[in-house]
Amino acid sequence: MLSKNDIKNMQELFKRHYYVMTTNELLEAKLYYADIKKLLDEGFIERIRQGYYFWIKNRENGEIAIIKRLFPDAVLCMETALFYYGYSDRNPAEWNFAIDKNVSKFRTNIEYPFIKVYRMDSDLLRIGETTGEIDFIKVRIYDRERTICDVLKNMNKMDKEIFNKAIQGYVKDLKKNIPNLMIYAKKLRVEKKVKELIGVWL
Repeated sequence: MLSKNDIKNMQELFKRHYYVMTTNELLEAKLYYADIKKLLDEGFIERIRQGYYFWIKNRENGEIAIIKRLFPDAVLCMETALFYYGYSDRNPAEWNFAIDKNVSKFRTNIEYPFIKVYRMDSDLLRIGETTGEIDFIKVRIYDRERTICDVLKNMNKMDKEIFNKAIQGYVKDLKKNIPNLMIYAKKLRVEKKVKELIGVWL
């Protein structure tokens, strides 16, 4: 059984890696397979994907740490971004993010946390990308204008209430940037929808 001092040292080690560590990182820290097994057996860590381990005691902000470690190339989008900007009062049950369509599906095959992946062409992936902070962790996320363009693009697949609140939230937002919205809309082929569904409110 691990001592209190050992547990404290292990937690500090995981903390330096945002509570998610790879097998190689654990080996570099002089933790070997027997040590990893002991941490697993005693319920301090869990394997979230082959070669990746999560410190269970930090679940309160662990999900975004896992997303960032497993998918450093992903950009938070859609309902996750709507909630972030205050355009939705529903905290999504899944983390929504965009990723290159050529990324292996094996990479996104995880049991925890729950995710919803939007695959897209690489030339569209970086349009409107910015940085944000969730649970003190810096993240890649789409800005307001890209988020609204994506919402318009996927409007037929969305809950109507969430869609309507998103549009109204953007229209009332003093930080909105209409010139950028029109630039993105043209690139993402939703220019007509922007003019029809948002233009009337401006």
